[in-house]
Amino acid sequence: MASRAEITSVVSKLFSNKYILTALGFLIWIVFVDDDNLRVRYDLQRKVSELEQEREQLRESIAQDRRKMDELRSGPEQLEKFAREEYFMKRDNEVIFIVR
Repeated sequence: MASRAEITSVVSKLFSNKYILTALGFLIWIVFVDDDNLRVRYDLQRKVSELEQEREQLRESIAQDRRKMDELRSGPEQLEKFAREEYFMKRDNEVIFIVR
């Protein structure tokens, strides 16, 4: 096992090397200080993923609504059925009882 003096010697040699210090400074700058640091990039990537998922859900909803519109436009019977079920519309000579 390495002694404390050997470890201190290796660490002091590493930190006295200008290339190691420059790389370490650059790494600290990129991770913590820069306006476009890693945390901000992670948050933005997460937001992009959420927005893409929401976009896919909206596309599915639009496709479903289009299918429903096509069905309603297929004939007056379908339109009447929709009006009766969704808006509880009735004919003049009818009485509607809503059971839930």
